[in-house]
Amino acid sequence: MTPSLILASASPARTKLLTDAGIAHRVLVSDVDEDAATAAAGELSPAETALLLARAKAESVAALGAGGSGAGGSGADGAGGLVLGCDSVFELAGVPYGKPWEPEVARARWRQMRGQSGILHTGHWLVSASGASVGAVTSAVVHFEDVTDAEIDAYVATGEPLQVAGAFTIDGLAGAFISGIEGDPHTVVGLSISTLRRLLAQAGVSITDLWE
Repeated sequence: MTPSLILASASPARTKLLTDAGIAHRVLVSDVDEDAATAAAGELSPAETALLLARAKAESVAALGAGGSGAGGSGADGAGGLVLGCDSVFELAGVPYGKPWEPEVARARWRQMRGQSGILHTGHWLVSASGASVGAVTSAVVHFEDVTDAEIDAYVATGEPLQVAGAFTIDGLAGAFISGIEGDPHTVVGLSISTLRRLLAQAGVSITDLWE
């Protein structure tokens, strides 16, 4: 049976990455309470937090199929079923940052980031119906331009940075404000395709089997 992949994430950028890479998939968003999950885990590094949440999302969606509610569509049901969870955390000067949500928070974040460099950590967790449960974190250094207050205000006003980790994207308007990336650019978007390939291999699946 040809394996099927479920992306346990609501991120349009992640599903676009998979689509652009020719990887057949469907989306099923998990109901994980991220704040509760991180609080229960105690003190974690930014990278550990990203992996914890990626795993929680994947296992939550996979459990739908395991519980019997997924026949015909919900978790990692059926032979070859795969669920991928992802989560990203931005680290600046050792401090982790998630989504800013509010314009003032995003504005303040950008005033901290401009002219500086930070690290974007993306956790990946893959659960398969065959019993494999594997994960990995990839990290990339992001170098920011020394943008002006006017540029920050204009960017925040677009709403783009409010619901993304670190208050920026490299595949959108903020691409003009980023001078360089050290590492896999896909990590910064939110899903490393090469990391997915390695995780699939650990689960006994070739990424080419998922090509449309």
